[in-house]
Amino acid sequence: MRVKRGTTSHARHNKIRKQTKGMTHSNRASVKRGRQAVIKGLQFATRDRKNKKRTFRQLWNTRIGIAAKLNGTNYSKFINGLKKEKIELDRKILAELAVSEPKVFSEIVKSIKK
Repeated sequence: MRVKRGTTSHARHNKIRKQTKGMTHSNRASVKRGRQAVIKGLQFATRDRKNKKRTFRQLWNTRIGIAAKLNGTNYSKFINGLKKEKIELDRKILAELAVSEPKVFSEIVKSIKK
């Protein structure tokens, strides 16, 4: 019996077209270009998930450093003091405290300076 493969190909092509929604015309119209664009897009997504973590850590460090300077110390001495006092707050929480609760942050700095 003869097997016609049109439905399988169309399903594969439609899957690619669904993934290329919102891309430029050539990437949407051509299945071959669309497949390349989807693969490249997934590569960028993987790379940028890693970069996002890096960027946020830089932001938190900057915020902590500025808040520490306002309280009369610098970033490295502040982090070193936290480790010596065994205060286990991560940088994300410290940055949030520095921005939204400056009084609490200055209390932490005072507890380190003792």
